[in-house]
Order: sequence, then structure tokens, then C-alpha cells
Amino acid sequence: MSDKNDMKEYLAAHPKMIGALFTLVLLASQAGSALAANGSGFHGP
Repeated sequence: MSDKNDMKEYLAAHPKMIGALFTLVLLASQAGSALAANGSGFHGP
């Protein structure tokens, strides 16, 4: 339970990290979608 409080305290002390973490999550979700779309086609012989 203290881990949640530690994260809340850290983000309260460093509010710019909220935006940075959001950006990382957004980029990771977009990269996953792009990789899935890229691997969906099959170009056989």
C-alpha cells in the first residue's frame, strides 16, 4: 500500500512527470498498433 502513496507523493512533487508518463503510454500504444498492422499482411511466394 505504501507504493501507491509513494507514487502519489512523487507525482505531486514533480507534476511534469505526469505528462511525461502519459506521453510514454500514448507512444507505446501507438507503436503496438503500428506493429500489429505491419505484421498482418502475408506476401507469399
